[in-house]
Amino acid sequence: MKPSVLLLLAFALVVAMPLAEQPARAQAATGPQGGPPPSQQQQKPTPPQTPPTGQQPPQSDVSISVDVPVVTLDVVAATQHGDLIPNLKKENFRVLDEGVPQAITNFGPTEAPITMVVLMQFSGNAYGWFAAYARYWADALFPNLQAKDWVALETFDMKTRIEVDFTQDKDEVRNAIYHLYFPGFSESNVFDALIETTERLKDVKGKKSVLLLASGVDTFSKHTLDQTMKALRGSDVPVFCVGLGKTWTNFLESRGNLGAHMDYLQAENQLRTFAQETGGYAWFPQFDGEIPDIFRSVAAFLRHQYSLSFTPSSGGKDGKFHKVKVELVAPDGGPLTITDQKGKKLKYQVFAREGYQATKSGVGD
Repeated sequence: MKPSVLLLLAFALVVAMPLAEQPARAQAATGPQGGPPPSQQQQKPTPPQTPPTGQQPPQSDVSISVDVPVVTLDVVAATQHGDLIPNLKKENFRVLDEGVPQAITNFGPTEAPITMVVLMQFSGNAYGWFAAYARYWADALFPNLQAKDWVALETFDMKTRIEVDFTQDKDEVRNAIYHLYFPGFSESNVFDALIETTERLKDVKGKKSVLLLASGVDTFSKHTLDQTMKALRGSDVPVFCVGLGKTWTNFLESRGNLGAHMDYLQAENQLRTFAQETGGYAWFPQFDGEIPDIFRSVAAFLRHQYSLSFTPSSGGKDGKFHKVKVELVAPDGGPLTITDQKGKKLKYQVFAREGYQATKSGVGD
């Protein structure tokens, strides 16, 4: 080949090489507008993928749970005369957890059917007096229940017995009450009965409650009052108490016997505490004529509750019992004023459980 031809071929190769690089550079430049050059993207650390809800990426071989506890309160507001206060809004409620205001995350009136355990003292103490009154008075509950409501019947003396499991057939429960004839034991283990009943209710769905008809005197329980209160505080089940003791002490007084008063006064205080701590109410009737109104009130309380939920600002994972207070407030944050039809101010009371048992957080929870 002639030297002139070789020179031309070499010149063509030198010109062609930079031209061949142009398409590659143009392709590399096309991409998201304003994005960093490839060298910067490689130097920037890759962000971790979003972990599943309730978890965070492991750090130092320790798994940290961030599941957030939610506390739900069923609340009833009533005037000093016992009239329920309707049409309240979320803005009318203030929730304090250990004195610290909390943000209410969910709010609304509850419309679920009643799910109730009638827990009756059916023991032979006081010559079967309390067993007889419990049977007689319990029957006044059923006209206040609706077809959609669920009810179960338990009795207790030394032991707790499920006479009828949850049913919507109210006649089945009434027949079971009518067929309670003679108490088997003279013990009255109300502490054990309450703990066993609330434990069974943990897996029961619905708006749960316990209607306790008892004197409140405990004679032989395995559990103490403190253990009972701890169990009730850890539960979300309101306890409504109808005390049977006044009928007995009135009977004793009429015969000049005043010796048993202290025991039954203490028992009343225990029943009142069960109700207050759980958001229920306690009545201590002396006459049969009071019973229909009492059971109407029980049903009204359960049908006109407001449900409030909040996430504790403190985290709620310290394992302690937290005192909770619910207040009614006006739009400006001051106390809510309730008046009657004549414009007269009325006193009122808010019924809600008085606290919750926080769970204990730990490494790996």
